[in-house]
Amino acid sequence: MWRDALLVAGKDLRIEMRSRVVLNQVVPFGVLVLVLFALALGPDRRPMVQAAPGLFWVSVLFSSVLAVQRSFSIESAEGARDGLRLSGLDPAGIFLGKLGAMTVQLLLLDLILGAGVVVLYGAHVRSVGAVVTAAVAGTVGLAAAATLYGAMAAGLRVRETLLPFLFLPVASPVLVAGTRAWQGALGTAASGSGPWLRILLVFAVVYLALGVVIYGPLQEAT
Repeated sequence: MWRDALLVAGKDLRIEMRSRVVLNQVVPFGVLVLVLFALALGPDRRPMVQAAPGLFWVSVLFSSVLAVQRSFSIESAEGARDGLRLSGLDPAGIFLGKLGAMTVQLLLLDLILGAGVVVLYGAHVRSVGAVVTAAVAGTVGLAAAATLYGAMAAGLRVRETLLPFLFLPVASPVLVAGTRAWQGALGTAASGSGPWLRILLVFAVVYLALGVVIYGPLQEAT
């Protein structure tokens, strides 16, 4: 399973390195969302600092939809999904490989958008550990959920419009918990980040386990 996961992750990352869709399309889209929110909030820094955690996670969510659509649209052409299904690779390994590649791409996005939050909104990080833990746990959970729902919608003609409706409501716990955790880490909320970090970790573990178990039957059904 782990060998197959490395093969699939390497394939997806090589495709991204050659196409650079995340760098040329997904990242600029996420930065544009942050800039538009900054323009909408006006020149006063106080509301921007308060809203920075939530706007960061909204940008990550919207950008992750584009990233997962790109990942599965490649395999929908020329029977690539059928070839992957008939390759004999462990379905759990395929899931973990696609999850790993998606996580790497989204963590790069997190890094750039996090820098954008500091530059555009003037946010000050008081707990780097909480910020990093929330970003990693939330990103893994988002990548796991996106991989599952991307596979579910990949075989449908309306996958481009159906995927956001399937994925975004499920990802709402990451939006809420990630925002609260970042508020504690940035000092814009009285409560700490600990309880919200645990919610992010539980979300990530649940979708990891769910993907390992059902990705094979899901792949056959679609």
